[in-house]
Amino acid sequence: MKNGLILVLTICFFTISCDKKHSSKKEPSKKLISDTYKEPQFIHDSRIEKLKSIAPELQEIFSEHSFNKKIPGIAYGIVVDNSLVLASSTGVSQLENNIPVTNYTSFRIASMTKSFTAMAILKLRDEGKLSLNDPVLKYVPEIKSLKYLTEDSPIIDIENLLTMTAGFPEDNPWGDRQLDLSTKSFLKIVSNGLSLSKISSYQYEYSNTGYALLGYIISKVSGVPYQKYITTNILNPLGMKNTYWEYSDIPKEQLASGYRWEDKKWKKELLLHDGTYGAMGGLITSIEDFSKYVSFHLNAWPARNEKDNGPVKRSTLREMHTPQYNFLNSWNKDWNNESCVSMIGYGYGLGISIDCKRIVKISHGGALPGFASNYVFYPQYGIGIMAFGNLTYTKPIPYDKIEKILFERLKLQPRKLPSSNILKSKKKEIASLFSDGKIDLNRDVFAKNFFLDISKDRRLKEIQGIIDKAGSIKEIGEIYSRNQLRGSFNIKCEHGGINVFFTLTPESNPMIQKMTVSYRSNKK
Repeated sequence: MKNGLILVLTICFFTISCDKKHSSKKEPSKKLISDTYKEPQFIHDSRIEKLKSIAPELQEIFSEHSFNKKIPGIAYGIVVDNSLVLASSTGVSQLENNIPVTNYTSFRIASMTKSFTAMAILKLRDEGKLSLNDPVLKYVPEIKSLKYLTEDSPIIDIENLLTMTAGFPEDNPWGDRQLDLSTKSFLKIVSNGLSLSKISSYQYEYSNTGYALLGYIISKVSGVPYQKYITTNILNPLGMKNTYWEYSDIPKEQLASGYRWEDKKWKKELLLHDGTYGAMGGLITSIEDFSKYVSFHLNAWPARNEKDNGPVKRSTLREMHTPQYNFLNSWNKDWNNESCVSMIGYGYGLGISIDCKRIVKISHGGALPGFASNYVFYPQYGIGIMAFGNLTYTKPIPYDKIEKILFERLKLQPRKLPSSNILKSKKKEIASLFSDGKIDLNRDVFAKNFFLDISKDRRLKEIQGIIDKAGSIKEIGEIYSRNQLRGSFNIKCEHGGINVFFTLTPESNPMIQKMTVSYRSNKK
């Protein structure tokens, strides 16, 4: 299954966590919670109004895209927080019957199913029913026939399957035709011995077979068929009542037919029934229904003091959104086709990326014979975009055109982190050091390391030199928060500006452990 994955958080998300494999993510019985933390929030939020203003333009863009790519029909939608604020379509779902696509048309979304599978595994992990470092052999004894490439290869575990690092070969062309494979036939393939293309645990390679194995593990651990488990524990709680596994369960006029473009004409693709490989790509849904799933993911951000009420915890969703293996995409281009280096990685059933503009995207695509789908959400912005099409291996979202509108023309802004009380307090103390054209470093605000790292005399000389160059103070600006214990602010002066950056210690009464002062001239 071809994954249309170019996906994405802040740079810190690209650090691999050492604590991902606990058998259960149980919280301590007594956890102290800050009563002063303020989560990031939107300033002058006008996202919905701005997005609704471009509805006619989006319709034109998708219609043109559908025509140029020979896609019979596309359904698309945009989610803001927990609402589907824009949804429309273009073209037809069934060429033979000339049935127009709607927001309720059912499309097979292929590999976009994978995040549901990953979510189910993490739910079982959170409940203490499995561990991510459990060997696959524990649940699939048939895999004992697998031959590792080297003696020192790590045993394949559940996390390897989640992160596409088991060492299985990319199997899109073959895997796409295995959707209806029975469990018995699948286990026979496994027992005959699966082939590896890479050493396990160290390299990423997209694998549908790995997710088919995860589906089987879910069935084994839960005691119910994979599809029933997903429906009962994820789809139904989210209100996704019009999401299906078996195409024969869907009213004929509601189901999109799949096509391929060949010999300058559309040819209908046969739909496969659901089977063991459904865990890698079997879901059939509509824009209206899938928007609820996108909203659920968006609701994981930002971290906050609020009760969890979804199929899995918000922290578990954020874990899904964290890349486990990543690499530099030096050839990436932005919406203006200009170089924009990015970091991309695969989390748990989702792709994540952060580009040179610091825009984080989380996404996945899906493709099967006759269908292609994509969705992306921007957690910093609380916005998600999705589109489904009924043409083999196409890309139904013209990302560049849409992102150019969102971030360049509409100038959508991410959430901002409010300043913590301690940052405000320390900023006030630091600002008081700059008075009457002199710097005073005799206050009891600095950590023990401060003058050991750079002597007081040297600091006095350097900072006083900057003050003398900048001239008299005109205005002290607001603090810009990097996090709860790190920030900066500007001081507007007669001849230029002074920037003060500081970071605090991790003590209960945080002290200033580092402070840099720099000069910025008014001259351009």
